[in-house]
Amino acid sequence: MKNKKESEIGARALGKNIRVSAIKIQRILDRIQGCSYGKALVLPEFMPYKMCYLISQLILSAAANANTNFGLNKSDLFISEARAEKSTYLRRFRPRAQGRGYPIKKPIRKVIIKSEPKFVAKIER
Repeated sequence: MKNKKESEIGARALGKNIRVSAIKIQRILDRIQGCSYGKALVLPEFMPYKMCYLISQLILSAAANANTNFGLNKSDLFISEARAEKSTYLRRFRPRAQGRGYPIKKPIRKVIIKSEPKFVAKIER
């Protein structure tokens, strides 16, 4: 029996330890998911968020991985999956009254962007 990953043609880019909350990065990822490669590169440029530059770099990386590893043309790609997964927290302490320390948890995310070709290859069974 063949493995599921062997039948898939596509590439992914992974961004680790991104210091942003889930809501702030998810509003960008929801907009680019399902878009073509060209449109997904243009959309973050006109959004007023700080994470848009990082997302566009991940899109470029996923396309370069698809071109290098599978020989796919960049113009034939679309963003099949864009998600942010929970990672660890960056822990800091804030001084409080009477010499106590109050913990602050700053969220860290892991972002995965998968790109696949628009055409569907015929899979032999």
